[in-house]
Amino acid sequence: MQKPKLVLSLIAGAALLTACGGGSDSSGTFFPPVAVNPPAQPPAETPVDPEVLAAQPKLSNKPMDDIVRENLLPTIERLFEQVRVQKLGTIIQGQEVFKKGGKDKFLPGKVAIGFSYLLLNTPPSDPKYQGYLDGYREIAVETINSTNDSWGIYYYMSALWKLKKAGLLDGASPAIDADTLVKLKTKLDWTAFVNPDYSLKNLPTNYYGVAFSIARLRYLMGWEGPEASEALLQKMITHYKTFSAFGFSDETDGGGRFDRYSVLLIGEIMQRLIETGMTVSAEDEASLKGWLRQSVDVIKVRLNPAGNGVDYGRSLSAYADTAFVEVLSAAEHLNVLSAEEKDIAYAFATRVTAKYVEFWYDAEAGSLNMWDKGRNTDDYRSKERILGENLSLSHQLIYTNNLWKSAGYAQKPPVSTQTFLAYLDKLPRSTLTKFAGFDGQPATYDRGLVTYRDGLRIVSLPVVNGAKTYHYTNPYFAIPHSYNMLSGVADRQWPQLQPRFTVAGSLDPLIPATYQKNLKIAEAGKVLTVTYDQDAMDKATSGNDPIKDTRIASSTAYTFEPGKITRVDTYTPAAALDIGKVELEFGSYSDGVTALGGNRFSYANGDVQGFEVEGLQDCAPVDVSADRDYNTPTGALKTSIRCSAPAFSFATPLTIKWVLKYRSPSVASISPR
Repeated sequence: MQKPKLVLSLIAGAALLTACGGGSDSSGTFFPPVAVNPPAQPPAETPVDPEVLAAQPKLSNKPMDDIVRENLLPTIERLFEQVRVQKLGTIIQGQEVFKKGGKDKFLPGKVAIGFSYLLLNTPPSDPKYQGYLDGYREIAVETINSTNDSWGIYYYMSALWKLKKAGLLDGASPAIDADTLVKLKTKLDWTAFVNPDYSLKNLPTNYYGVAFSIARLRYLMGWEGPEASEALLQKMITHYKTFSAFGFSDETDGGGRFDRYSVLLIGEIMQRLIETGMTVSAEDEASLKGWLRQSVDVIKVRLNPAGNGVDYGRSLSAYADTAFVEVLSAAEHLNVLSAEEKDIAYAFATRVTAKYVEFWYDAEAGSLNMWDKGRNTDDYRSKERILGENLSLSHQLIYTNNLWKSAGYAQKPPVSTQTFLAYLDKLPRSTLTKFAGFDGQPATYDRGLVTYRDGLRIVSLPVVNGAKTYHYTNPYFAIPHSYNMLSGVADRQWPQLQPRFTVAGSLDPLIPATYQKNLKIAEAGKVLTVTYDQDAMDKATSGNDPIKDTRIASSTAYTFEPGKITRVDTYTPAAALDIGKVELEFGSYSDGVTALGGNRFSYANGDVQGFEVEGLQDCAPVDVSADRDYNTPTGALKTSIRCSAPAFSFATPLTIKWVLKYRSPSVASISPR
C-alpha cells in the first residue's frame, strides 16, 4: 500500500526569493528593467533540514570515483608498503595477520586483489609504478605457502585475471614470476570445497558462487575447460529454484536461514558473470534477472541518507552496507534499473563509500575498525582478519565504482540530497518480503522480512530461522532492528526483546523462534500490524539445529506506528508445566534511565524515550556500556532493562507485552555513532 506523502521536517519559514534588476551599457548608463517574459528557470530546491544533513556522510554529494581515488587507494598504498617491509611478520593493531594457524584463511587472495589496484590504477610513467610492480611480485613469493582457502582462492584468481587482461603477467617484468604462477595454478583450485557431484561440503549457499567463479576464472586463464564452471552455475541455479520459492537464497538446504546473503547472493552471481563475460541461456537469464530485481526491490524500501545497509543476521559491520552496493551496481550494469533508479542507486553507493571513509575507517588507527571503541562483530570476522577485511572491503567499493564509471558516472556528482529525499518520500510505508513458506510453499514455516518506514527511520522485523549455530542468537530473533536504536549482538544469546523460558530442572531454555506460521501484515493509515503463530518453542541448545518443543505454543502481534512499537505475546501450555524462570531484556543505545514504577522507564538521552513491560514482575535497568557482550557492529549498547518472572506453575495462558517509544521522526539518529 502506498503511504500518504511524507512531510519531512524542513527548515521552518524557508522561502524562495526572486529578484529582478536593470542593466547598463558599456558606458555604465543604467537602464530600467524591461517587462518581458523571462525564460523559464528550474524551480529552486527546498532547503534540507540540518538534521538530515548531519545524518548523511559529509562526502555524500561528491563523485564516488573521487572518494575512491582520494581516500581508498592511499590507504591500500600504506598497507602495501607495510606488508612489503614486514612481510609475513606484518602486525596491524597488535594482530600478527599472517600468523600460522590464524583465522584469516583468505588473506593471500585478499592481498593479491587489494594490492592489484595500485598497479591497475597507476600509469607506468608514474615514479611509484616500478615500486608497486616489484613489491607485488615480492609479496606473491612471500605468501605462496600461506593458507588460502575458498574465498581467498577466488580473490587470487580474480586478481590474476585482471592482471592478465592488463598485460601484467607477461613480458620481462611480470607482476608474478613464472615459478610462482606455476604454483598458483595448482593451489588455486575449487575442488576442495565441493563434492564430486558439485554439492557443497557443509558450507553456506554462497559458496556455490565461489566455486563457480574460481572454475570460470581458471577457464579464462586457460588452466581448464569450461565444464566445471558450467556445471557449478547450474547447481547454483537449481539450488535457488529448489529452496528459494520467492527468489531469495536459503543459506541452508531448506533450513530457512535468510539473512544478508539471501539478498546479496544473486548480486554476487551476476557480478561474477559480468567479471568473466559468461553468458547463460535465455531461460536462465530471465530467472537470474528476475531474482536480481527482487533483491533490488528489498533494497529500495531500505534506502536512506546515511548509507546504512542490512541490520539483522550474521556477518554485518561494513559488509551490511556494501551488500546493497554490490546488488545495485550489478542491476545497473544489466539494465534491471530504470533511469531514475540508476541515479538513486548511484547516490546511495556514494553514501556507502563516504560512510566507509568517515565511519568505518579509523584514521587515528590507520585501519578499518569493526572491533574496537564499542564495536564488535561475529567470531567469523574476528580482528585477526584485520588486513584482509581492510583490503576486501576496499575491493568491493573499487570494483563496483568501476561499474559506475563504465556507465558514465566517473565524474558525475550524485543527485542532490533534496532529489534523493524526494525519491525516498515516494516509497511504501511498509512491505512484507516473502522468503519461504506462505500458502503451501515447500517450506513448512513462514520466512519473511517486514519493513516499516517512519520518516527516515527504517525498522526491520526479520521472521527467519538462524538454523544451526545462529537460531538461538539475538541477531536472528523475530524482533525489530533499526540503526542506532534496536540491534542484536553477534553470537550472543541474551533474550533481547524476546522472552526466554527455563523449565524447572532443565538447562536448555525455550525461546519463541524458528516455528512461525500464518505471518500476516495489515496496514491502516500510518499503523502497521504484524501477526504470526508458533505451534512450538525452539529449544535453544548451543551448537545444535533447532529442536522443536511442543510444550508451549504462542501467538504474537506487533503494532508499528510513528514513534511507537508494541509487541504482545500469548503463551499457552499444552499441559501444566513448572517454569523455573522467564527472562527478557531490552538492550539500548540510549541511557539516562529513570524508573517510573510499574515496570515503566524513561530515557534522558538517545532515540528511545520510553519502555514498559507487562506480564513479568521484576524489571530493572543495568549499565552495560563496558560489557563486550553488548557491543553491536556499530557501537556499544549503553543500558539494558532486565526483566524476569520467578518460578511458577504454568497452567493457563500467559501474556507478555512490551511497548517501546522513540523519537519520531528520527532523523539524525539514523546515522551510526
